Amino acid sequence: MPVESGSSAAARQAKQKRKSHSLSIRRTNSTEHERAVLQRDMLEGQDSKLPLSLRSNLLDLFSQIEREFENLYIENLELRREIETLNDRLAAEGQSFEGADLAKGALKTKASHSTSQLSQKLKTTYKASTSKIVSSFKATTSRAVCQLVREYVGHRDGIWDLSVTRTQPVVLGTASADHSAMLWSIEAGKCLLKYLGHQGSVNSIKFHPTEQMALTASGDQTAHIWRYMVQLPTPQPVVDISTPCEDDVDFSDKDEADGELEGPNDCPSIRVATTTLRSHQGVVIAADWLVGGKQAVTASWDRAANLYDVETSELVHSLTGHDQELTHCCTHPTQRLVVTSSRDTTFRLWDFRDPSIHSVNVFQGHTDTVTSAVFTVGDNVVSGSDDRTVKVWDLKNMRSPIATIRTDSAVNRISVSVNQKIIALPHDNRQVRLFDMSGVRLARLPRSNRQGHRRMVCCSAWCEDNNTCNLFTCGFDRQAIGWNINIPALLQEK
Repeated sequence: MPVESGSSAAARQAKQKRKSHSLSIRRTNSTEHERAVLQRDMLEGQDSKLPLSLRSNLLDLFSQIEREFENLYIENLELRREIETLNDRLAAEGQSFEGADLAKGALKTKASHSTSQLSQKLKTTYKASTSKIVSSFKATTSRAVCQLVREYVGHRDGIWDLSVTRTQPVVLGTASADHSAMLWSIEAGKCLLKYLGHQGSVNSIKFHPTEQMALTASGDQTAHIWRYMVQLPTPQPVVDISTPCEDDVDFSDKDEADGELEGPNDCPSIRVATTTLRSHQGVVIAADWLVGGKQAVTASWDRAANLYDVETSELVHSLTGHDQELTHCCTHPTQRLVVTSSRDTTFRLWDFRDPSIHSVNVFQGHTDTVTSAVFTVGDNVVSGSDDRTVKVWDLKNMRSPIATIRTDSAVNRISVSVNQKIIALPHDNRQVRLFDMSGVRLARLPRSNRQGHRRMVCCSAWCEDNNTCNLFTCGFDRQAIGWNINIPALLQEK
């Protein structure tokens, strides 16, 4: 009779141990029978390349897992018995739950009710503890300094940008994704002229400082300069629909502008540009006139800004350096300075004051796309970003901002009033807020069921020389709005 070798005996003992282990698994959890058999077959397979010692360690680990599972199972049974005992005791006191089967969610209704009560209590406590803080914010805001005066409706798509002429007659210009730009009578709210020369979305509009010329930038990779002549109609009486600045009534999500809007059919149009500025390889997102109006700068998604001679339409300088698409460009009102903003979280200051030296400074003050950066009349730059902050910088020392405004929504194309230096912030969440240069909040423009923007607000523009409307905003609800901001009262309430 052959004698069994030591290795064969060890293998036989390991096999018996594995069989007893698999029986234990089937005893504690019969639903895992097939899985346990599969594991055993894998471990006992003739083609297994695992060493015997490693396979034994695996079996030991499985045994430990099984013991832990048995302990948890026993604890679960004990907890169920305690719950049943507690339920019997409550039933004797007349406070029993409806049913005692935990697996069927016996306690779910009661627990949900208790959780709801606790949640309501926490909300009440939170509101009570923060009411004084909220009241302090509202106390700094005037109740009757902002009112909606006029709505300018006629575009068939969202309005990206707007601007007010610097010469007489004073009109409002809007640039829309419907491939058109329109000139409006501020007082009458009527379209005076429509420009249809672009083949793509019109992303920006700026007026010449001294002549009746407009500069528009488009998704068709060009910027156009075109002349206009308009005649203002007889102004209509203004309807007073003023509401407090802190109008907390939320606007319904119903978009009254979703239907097809019929544009002004009697509005004359221009289809040919006086000058076309070409050289970009991507969407031209913004454009502006340099001081004096003899040169213009454009910003594009091709990561470059270009400086052109207006008379010859020739490219003078290509301003490169941004790592991602540009979002905006702005020129200083009195000096040969240009600031460009980009999706690379930076904005750059380009200095053309010295014809022989064209310096550039890079500023990294934001953590997300810089949507716009604009100059003030003084020595400040104000930048807004998708990181929900607006920062005020001193041109003489731009290592760190002198003020930071934190908001609850991304900020789009901002504007700063010339005289009082009030910053108007258009937001993605349909709000428009006013701040001073030190970062103190002054007001929030009314937005309710009757008035205000119904979609993202894209741009704001001040026009302090107009007695009727001194602030304009536009958005993706296809309309521009003219506001009357009582600035003296606003600052008095500060």
